Order: sequence, then C-alpha cells, then structure tokens
Amino acid sequence: MDGENRTLLIVDNSASYRFYLGTMLRRLEYAVHVAVSVENAVRVMADILPSLVITDFALPGMNGIDLVTRMKQDQRLKTVPVIIQSADDGPGMRERCMTAGCIAYFKKPADIDELYKTIEAGLKSSLRQTIRIETSFKVEVGDKKAPGGSVRQESATELSDGGLYIRTLKPDPMKAVVPLTLFIENRVIHATAIVLYVSKSTGGEHQGPGMGMKFVTIDEKDRAFILDYIKKRLSQGLSL
Repeated sequence: MDGENRTLLIVDNSASYRFYLGTMLRRLEYAVHVAVSVENAVRVMADILPSLVITDFALPGMNGIDLVTRMKQDQRLKTVPVIIQSADDGPGMRERCMTAGCIAYFKKPADIDELYKTIEAGLKSSLRQTIRIETSFKVEVGDKKAPGGSVRQESATELSDGGLYIRTLKPDPMKAVVPLTLFIENRVIHATAIVLYVSKSTGGEHQGPGMGMKFVTIDEKDRAFILDYIKKRLSQGLSL
C-alpha cells in the first residue's frame, strides 16, 4: 500500500484464531504471515522482515515475552514493534508484557478497531487513523432546502467512521462542506462532510473518479452504527 512495508506476522498456536485475525487484517490490506511458536516465528523472520508482530502470550514451549526478548537481542529484529495478546488477563499480565518491551497488550480477542489503531501507530503510518473498507451504497449529495439547492444521487465505494469516498463525475470543489444523506442497510444517516481531495483518475487506488470526504457533522449514534457496520463487514463469514 502506497509503497509502505505493511507486512504483519501473527504468532498463535490456534489455527482458528490465526485464520480469524489473519483474514480480517488481509481485508484491511495488510500482507499477513503466520507462525505457531517462537521458534517457528524466528524461522519465518529469517526470510521475511515483518513491519509488526502480533503474538499470543501462551505459545508451545516459549511464550510471547520470550519472543520479544529474542527479537530485542537480534540486531535485525530489535526495532520491530510487537503486540501481545492473551486469553488469560490475570493480574500483572499487562505490566509483564509492557515491561518486556511490547508496544501494546490486548485481551483476546482484541477489538479490531482498537487493534487497527495500535497497528497503525506502531507502523507510524500517516495514511489512515480509522478503519476503511470497500463497500457500495447510495448517497444523496446536496440539500434541496438550501436556496437554489439540488440533490444528486451518487454511490459511496469506501467508508470509515471518519468519512467516505464518493464516486462521481461531478465532484464538489476542494474544501467545500456538503450535506450528505447516506443509505446504509435500513438506516438513513444525515451528515455534512468536507471535500479533502478530488480524484479524476479512472484507475489508481479508488478505481474511479470521485472525491474523498471527511465528516464534519454526524450524530454520534450514526458514527457508532457505521463503525459497527464496518466491523461486521470485516468479520463476515468468520467465527471463533
């Protein structure tokens, strides 16, 4: 993605959890590799340098803290950020993991929104602060109530709880604040959004011309609905 190294390594002894988490992260456009133990992870990292490692605490033989220690002793791996997860959220577990040098600790299964934000922070990514997914739903752009106002129907193709991308041949000017009505599943959402950028390309990242927009005003209940919708889309067909 955009020239960045976004390769993640998931270290977990559970095949079902590796599939569950790996699939969601691939849907978020990360390159994902997996390992089942500390020794297996070290072998994988001999061939592939990950941008970030997500490991379970409980692993066969050595645990997640042992993996962090091994990585800190390796000149090539010592700066790779590590997130530790654990199904056992006992007293002192978080402190043990943070003291060992991981950048974050989560109780399994981690909330995908919080995990995503932590991954992006660990990668020091400036691309995105919120989860964005590809989707398709109708959007009305404009407001008939405004003097001389009109409404046109367009299609949104990407969505986050912070904004959206609308495919259109008639984008609004940069920095324009535009009323929107979103039709997502059975919910009608009214918001205003500012045009951050306009794309006239028929290819590229968005696969079509349009405008990227950031929400300026939106009801917090609607924002929560959007985030829940995104999470359900990411976990569609998956279960633990």
